[in-house]
Amino acid sequence: TYELPKVQQDDAYSGLEARGAALIAAYPQRAEPRVWEAIILSTHAGEHGGLGALGMAKRARDLLQDAQKIQPDVLHGSIYTTLGSLYYQVPGWPVGFGDNAKAKAFLEKALQIDPDGIDPNYFYGDFLYRTGDKTGAMAHLKKAFAAPPRPDQALADRGRRAQVRELADTISGDKWP
Repeated sequence: TYELPKVQQDDAYSGLEARGAALIAAYPQRAEPRVWEAIILSTHAGEHGGLGALGMAKRARDLLQDAQKIQPDVLHGSIYTTLGSLYYQVPGWPVGFGDNAKAKAFLEKALQIDPDGIDPNYFYGDFLYRTGDKTGAMAHLKKAFAAPPRPDQALADRGRRAQVRELADTISGDKWP
């Protein structure tokens, strides 16, 4: 997402999805591979867009629900962050399963588990912005921007911080910070 040109991303996501599926098969009793596969699928769906992405989003939701049954608090609440982001970004019935009330509940649960995390604060900020709460959105974007770095995810943190800045610029109408 953050390094490859758009024209190369679809194939890269497909390769990651195959690796994720293999990890799920190798470790069927572990929640982590399901969560990572769901994150890959949901990110790919977001980049892909359109109705073709809906199948990926549904598969991601199902994997997260399976992971939740195994270990609900795995990976610092990533199950809830990803479920929340899916529920507010996927269209609602009759096209998809989107539901802002569920999105809010999942994102708030993610923040209970990881109140200072970059991802739950970014996605909650994005959700608040999309639902009309610019002040609340900016508060969570500031928390996301100030989140402690994750040593094993430096590239992801740089990319997410760029997304935080972009959204904050959109909300404020100016360069931030």
